[in-house]
Amino acid sequence: MKKVLRISLILLSGVLLGLLLRYSNHRSQVNGPTANETVYTNEGARDGLTENEILDVQNPEVSHPPDAEAWLSRFELMERSGEMVSSEDLLGAPYVVSFFFSSCPSICVQQNQKIMELQDEFQGRDVRFVAISVDPQTDTPEQLREYAARFNADASQWLFLTGDLNYIRRVGAEVYRQPVNKQFHTERLVLVDPTGKIEGFYNWPEPIQFEQLKEKINELINSEGS
Repeated sequence: MKKVLRISLILLSGVLLGLLLRYSNHRSQVNGPTANETVYTNEGARDGLTENEILDVQNPEVSHPPDAEAWLSRFELMERSGEMVSSEDLLGAPYVVSFFFSSCPSICVQQNQKIMELQDEFQGRDVRFVAISVDPQTDTPEQLREYAARFNADASQWLFLTGDLNYIRRVGAEVYRQPVNKQFHTERLVLVDPTGKIEGFYNWPEPIQFEQLKEKINELINSEGS
């Protein structure tokens, strides 16, 4: 009896060891988050979730809306001026979309400094910058006017939009393919061509990608003028 019990314990130990080795091997094969998967919250913390995982966990209704609900292809949000701005209003020239919130102490500030750099470089040229708040309860038009002034945002070229949070979640996911939630966004800038088609996604902290964004904006502006 003791011999049988000892053999059983040995076999059980082997099974458990095998499972642990498989789990360890699987973990070692999982890649960490790439620059395109980095997500920031209010604390600026990194999260290794992929976009699909973020959509499923944080906002399943955006990832899988009810069948009766049409998938968004357009939107309308309130600008800091108090005027409504629609996606149709943005057609005719390239524009760069970003997501932010005004109470963010670090990442959003750095991001908007990069957009300010773009605004300075393309001042007076036919391109717009569209910043959409992911904390609309705080970011009222009045709050956005004060925030925009920190970056010398030209009201004719750099728009700051706000609205209902659930609607903004859908705008992010369905129109611009960006996982967003309250005080939650990626580092990506979305470049949209004059017809409203997404040209590409650019990570602003990556110097090479940021330069590529500038080059592509120039290309789109010049192609419109030719």
